[in-house]
Amino acid sequence: MEIHSFHRLPSTQTYLVEALQNGEFSAPVAVIAEEQYAGIGSRDNRWEGERGNFFASFAIKLADLPDDLPLSSASIYFSFIMKKILCTYNEKVWLKWPNDLYLEDDKIGGTITKKIEDTLVCGMGINLKKNQIGYSALQSDVSPRFLLEKYLDVLEKYPKWKQIFSEYQVEFELSRRFSVHIENRRKSLYNARLCEDGSLLIDGKKVFSSR
Repeated sequence: MEIHSFHRLPSTQTYLVEALQNGEFSAPVAVIAEEQYAGIGSRDNRWEGERGNFFASFAIKLADLPDDLPLSSASIYFSFIMKKILCTYNEKVWLKWPNDLYLEDDKIGGTITKKIEDTLVCGMGINLKKNQIGYSALQSDVSPRFLLEKYLDVLEKYPKWKQIFSEYQVEFELSRRFSVHIENRRKSLYNARLCEDGSLLIDGKKVFSSR
C-alpha cells in the first residue's frame, strides 16, 4: 500500500477523505503525519498531539475486505489487529469495545472508520510517547512510520473476521468494568452480551460499534 507522509496535518482522516473525493488518491492508500492538531476522536472529540505519536489513516476498497466482516464492526477489526501489534511492545495493551486502545486502565488511542462510497477509511491515533491531557501513553520508542508499515503488512493479509472475533471474545471481558456512550447516555458494559457480528445486547437493545 502506498504511504504519503506529512510533517503536519489538521487530521489525517479528513485529509485522506478529501483527497479520495477529489480524485487525488485512490484506495488502497495511507497517510501519516508527524503532528496532528485537529484530529477526529470519538463523539467528535479532538485527538491531537506532537511528534513521536502515531497519527495515520488508510483507505481500503470494500471488495478487498474479508467477505465475513460485518462493516458495522470494522472498527473492532482494524483496532484489534493494531492491538496485537502493540502488545509486542507492551503486553498490557488491550482493546475496549469497540475502538479504544487501552494500557491497563488508561486510554492511549483509538480508531474511527468512515464509509465513502465503495471505500472504507480508517483513522488511528495512538500516544506512543507523549500523552494528551487525560490520556496515557505507551512510552515506546517505536517509530510511527515503522509501526504503520508493520500494521499494513499484517492488515493486507486480511485475516478473517471469524479469526479476529474469536480472539477478541476473550478480551472483551476486560471491557465489562467500563461504560460506553450510546445515544448520548453512558451505559455500563457489565451485563452486555457480545454478539458474533461484534454488536452488543444492552438492556435488550442491540448496539453496533460503527461510529
